[in-house]
Amino acid sequence: MATLYTEQDKNMRKTWFLMSMFLVVIVALGWFVSYYYNSPALLYGAVVFSLVINFASYWWSDKIALSLNGARVAKREEFVELHRLVENLAITAGLPKPKIYLIEDPAPNAFATGRDKNHAAVAVTRGLLNLLDKNELEGVIAHELSHIGNRDILLQTVVVVLVGFVAIISDMFIRSSWLGIGGGDRDRGKNPLAIVGIIFVVLSPIIATLIQLAISRKREFLADASGALLTRYPEGLASALQKISSYSTPMRKANNATAHMFIANPFGARASKGIGALFLTHPPVEARIKTLLNK
Repeated sequence: MATLYTEQDKNMRKTWFLMSMFLVVIVALGWFVSYYYNSPALLYGAVVFSLVINFASYWWSDKIALSLNGARVAKREEFVELHRLVENLAITAGLPKPKIYLIEDPAPNAFATGRDKNHAAVAVTRGLLNLLDKNELEGVIAHELSHIGNRDILLQTVVVVLVGFVAIISDMFIRSSWLGIGGGDRDRGKNPLAIVGIIFVVLSPIIATLIQLAISRKREFLADASGALLTRYPEGLASALQKISSYSTPMRKANNATAHMFIANPFGARASKGIGALFLTHPPVEARIKTLLNK
């Protein structure tokens, strides 16, 4: 019978499998572009550009995410119970206490950010504090602390670097092909291998994005399991997810740049329906609750 421990191990294995797939896509893409243009210089330039941009976004990821969502510092004298709860769970998890922020939004939600455990922050909405009881709030905070402990912020930054790299190379290839520049070998471009390669280059940003989203969904399952093991009360997080998912109104400042960071889709429950579900950063709430309760 599956337990939270086996779910934790399973999601770790699936994450590494998806990362391996990601690297295969990048190696194949790099090889083909080098083959087509017979010049690896373009690859080196794209790698440097992508790394610089994403290193900067990673270093200041907490400030960017908090600013985009209108978060403010939650002062201890104003939120005594919240600070005490976070402090106790951080001690249990063996983590430094993260900075605590409040988002003035009636939609219940929360996210963790920061480049490492020593520079981490947890932000919660006013709606979350108003809607959840203590056990449910503990489940949510434990989930966010698990993201910090599991180094998910670092992992997601690496994934963003890879997605950015794929997008840059694909865009460069398509533009140069349309303009007829770049010195590509036209005889190479006519053989079947090159035709397959061109199709792959065009589709590679979509493939990369789908893998990125799959990794994000697996890390949510992992944080759920880790958070439940931290509180020893998975029912609390399951109940919290049920309440959060029942709130259909999107957050006021919901945006695609930080959507993957929240415990639940900030665009509301209605965004999880239809073909758009394929591009969601979060797994279905029903599946998360079922896993937590071992049903």
